Amino acid sequence: MPAIQLTPAQRKVHRAEAHHLDPVVMIGSDGLTPAVQKEADNALKAHGLIKIRVLSDDRTQRETMLHTLSEVLNAAPIQHIGKLLVLWRPMPEKEKTVDEDRMPGPRDFKVLQFSKRGGQKPEVKTLRVLGNQRLTSGGKVKRAKPKQKSVKKGRLD
Repeated sequence: MPAIQLTPAQRKVHRAEAHHLDPVVMIGSDGLTPAVQKEADNALKAHGLIKIRVLSDDRTQRETMLHTLSEVLNAAPIQHIGKLLVLWRPMPEKEKTVDEDRMPGPRDFKVLQFSKRGGQKPEVKTLRVLGNQRLTSGGKVKRAKPKQKSVKKGRLD
């Protein structure tokens, strides 16, 4: 698979984004092993833009590692500065699984509370209503079903 080709402006944007990143993959004395390639692939899937630290002192070897990784992982080589390599690949779309058995979650309602004085603006409140609650016409949140009183406590009243 060929590496992704970027324009210099796109490369500049990715370099700026990568500035604050820490290296997530390190290449040791064994070089570019399949385990390193797998870790770099996983990091690209998770982050999209990664830094790789190479512990080798040979610049030409680091250059070949950058080009090999970009070819193998179908990524764009962004930067090679010192012992750091920066790679970018667009993140894949995450698949959403739909569960038909799932019940609805909490809902947010906006409630207007009018002032007792006529000239003021009404206050807007956002209330979160959970699955076991309901919103009354007065703008209060109550339980959908009242608590069941125990038989023993009912006799005491």
